[in-house]
Amino acid sequence: MSSLVAKGLAADPEDPVTRAEALAVLATGDDDLLDVVAAAGRVRRRWFGHRVKLNYLVNLKSGLCPEDCFYCSQRLGSRADVLKYTWLSAQDAADAAAAGVAGGAKRVCLVASGRGPTDRDVDRVAGVVEAVRERNPEVEVCACLGLLRDGQAARLREAGVDAYNHNLNTSEATYQDICTTHEFSDRVDTVRQTQGAGLSACSGLIAGMGESAEDLVDVALELRTLDPDSVPVNFLMPFEGTPLEGTWELTPAKALRILAMVRFVHPDVEVRLAGGREMHLRTLQPLALHCANSVFLGDYLTSEGQAGRSDLEMIADAGFVVEGTSTDTMPAHRQAVVPRKRGAGTEVAPNA
Repeated sequence: MSSLVAKGLAADPEDPVTRAEALAVLATGDDDLLDVVAAAGRVRRRWFGHRVKLNYLVNLKSGLCPEDCFYCSQRLGSRADVLKYTWLSAQDAADAAAAGVAGGAKRVCLVASGRGPTDRDVDRVAGVVEAVRERNPEVEVCACLGLLRDGQAARLREAGVDAYNHNLNTSEATYQDICTTHEFSDRVDTVRQTQGAGLSACSGLIAGMGESAEDLVDVALELRTLDPDSVPVNFLMPFEGTPLEGTWELTPAKALRILAMVRFVHPDVEVRLAGGREMHLRTLQPLALHCANSVFLGDYLTSEGQAGRSDLEMIADAGFVVEGTSTDTMPAHRQAVVPRKRGAGTEVAPNA
């Protein structure tokens, strides 16, 4: 831990955390968990103090995706009971974004299902960005539209988009185990296009899909090579009706070790606590804030998160500051994913 902290405090690209060191973090036992979190916390505080950045998702187009990503409830052939709708109007999307901003979100993430945007889709998103900024001129806008084609990243930047999200999700060696309709290299190319156009790159991973510790470390190291500005860490939400339904491989302790590892590999990068945190970290969510300096507020794309007010209370109770139900068959510690039925695309108020 002392060596990892020293490297994290220095954040020297010439002396980064090694693959062996990152693997050692994941190999620690539960008796050492608090020491690992405390060590990661020192690095987190060095670069981000006690600030927590809040982000809010707006799902512009939900479901009916032609890609077959095995983890996704919107995938081709998905039987998951999720909302399905085509593009929201610019004003409806702006309404949804305003709810997140009112809850404290500093960044609004505009997401649309699909392999990638058409040029007309880019125009649609430009209209949404204009509507969002008309009401909240200071908010950061991130787009997540899938694989980009030449010139589209530049057009998004011209439209006022600040950042682009495209996750690598898992290691290159096992990517074919979670998707067959595109390749790992396609994702890497989109991240590089994003950076080449001057957009802030946001790219992360999903844990709990059956990957090994080596896979988790390898994707973290590949992300370090790409050098994104933010790294979201998602935990699999095993929707019924998807190939990975019933996959429960994470414990709260394992999830914390993964977050700590990512923090050590990316000491001075925004590490975001993302999808699945409630069901996998459960009551240990506040400890995760000692590793991650950014969280999503409220609901996700197709699943419901905990109430925005609860997020804000958790942040305050843990000593941090904001920067800028029903019975289930599954046991309580493995609650089923609750399909989103409120917010964007519905007439029900958003959870923010």
